[in-house]
Amino acid sequence: MSEEFLKLLSASQRTLDEGFSHLPPNPAPSLGEAASAILQRVAERLHDNYPYAHPLYAGQMLKPPHPIARAAYSLAMSINPNNHALDGGRASSAMEVEAVAAVAKMFDWPQHLGHLSSGGTFANLEALWVAGQLVPGKAIAASDQAHYTHSRISTVLGLPFVTVPSDATGRMDLTALEHLLATENIGTVVVTLGTTAIGSVDPLDQILALRKKFSFRIHVDAAYGGYFTLAANLSPKTRSAFDAIPHADSIVIDPHKHGLQPYGCGCILFRDPAVGRFYKHDSPYTYFSSKDLHLGEISLECSRAGASAVALWATQQLLPYTPGGAFAQGLESGRNAALNLYERLTKSAHFVTPSAPPQLDIVFWTPSASTPDASSALAEAIFDETAKNDLHLALAQLPTRFFSRDKWENLAISDQKSTVTCLRSVLMKPEHLLWLDHIWQRLYAAAVKVSTVNTSIEPA
Repeated sequence: MSEEFLKLLSASQRTLDEGFSHLPPNPAPSLGEAASAILQRVAERLHDNYPYAHPLYAGQMLKPPHPIARAAYSLAMSINPNNHALDGGRASSAMEVEAVAAVAKMFDWPQHLGHLSSGGTFANLEALWVAGQLVPGKAIAASDQAHYTHSRISTVLGLPFVTVPSDATGRMDLTALEHLLATENIGTVVVTLGTTAIGSVDPLDQILALRKKFSFRIHVDAAYGGYFTLAANLSPKTRSAFDAIPHADSIVIDPHKHGLQPYGCGCILFRDPAVGRFYKHDSPYTYFSSKDLHLGEISLECSRAGASAVALWATQQLLPYTPGGAFAQGLESGRNAALNLYERLTKSAHFVTPSAPPQLDIVFWTPSASTPDASSALAEAIFDETAKNDLHLALAQLPTRFFSRDKWENLAISDQKSTVTCLRSVLMKPEHLLWLDHIWQRLYAAAVKVSTVNTSIEPA
């Protein structure tokens, strides 16, 4: 934590404290002599983590919050507001309304109903709950690459769930979807803009076109990829999907992913504010301090951290959601890093890459070998070897159909369920582009070392 950060936080804390200086003194209790030793132990225990904030951590989708988000969150925690009702967080509730409006504006939704949540899972729960109220008993459909939470949520809500096959690029198969819609049993289609496994983007624009023939709701799960609507370097197909967002019925985005926020901070938006009627409920002891809207009146969650809203609002003031701005440039940098890494992998004989480049900022590949099982074993060996050299990647079990059939010997064309263990990298930090040479050097060195004891990998 930098000295500048601590100075800014200290100065802001004094300003906050001055706002309550007219009250009788009520000094905070001393932490006591044991506090220092305890916090030292906490710091030592926290060493047992991967270095998530460092660019050499290029594994799972873990991105450090921006310093201003950390500072604003810490500042708000001295009050610990609860954004369920205005009684528990007047200022933070107002900041949440403004922050959510900024997210809606990013998606070109001037009219909306929405709020922050504890994360994407609960935000998706609310979206599918509302869908179940509007089209009761009808099934939820989502791609086989969609997040597993949709199947679980559907079970919780008592709604049927149907899986739609994906194509070789991980996007929802439109022909399969149309056949399902023809049954008239589908009430809501979940369209994923940025799957958490490979960052694939379902063709929202083409799915919207199917509403000319069939009646169904469209919920966009953009928990991971939503902010890429600001990026100027998407492929035409991906751009078309994002440009269609204004015509969806609901959307989820996670500011605690690309939005530079601490966990947990999700966001749910509905295009039609009238769905607020489904939230209506009575409370015998809240909602009386003001006739203005209390956020608990449009949320399934009750207590919610007001500090999350404060942190998001502060970050938006520093880094507004404008195309070409600093925030958008950070997203573009991550995508450029993914494209750069994909190009290096494709040119190397050590690795097998999918035929299509990354759709967002997630790259996956597997070592070159004679069979998927051999590639899988090598992937695990390289994963361990890179970690020894402080490069941390991730592993993922993915369908072999994401790769060309000629990559392995004797792989049956009909074997649609065959999988292979892949190495996977989420290059979501803006600085990943600057560190790509370091990442590649460590990855390549690990592959060379592993290949010396396994002849199934030919030198690059």
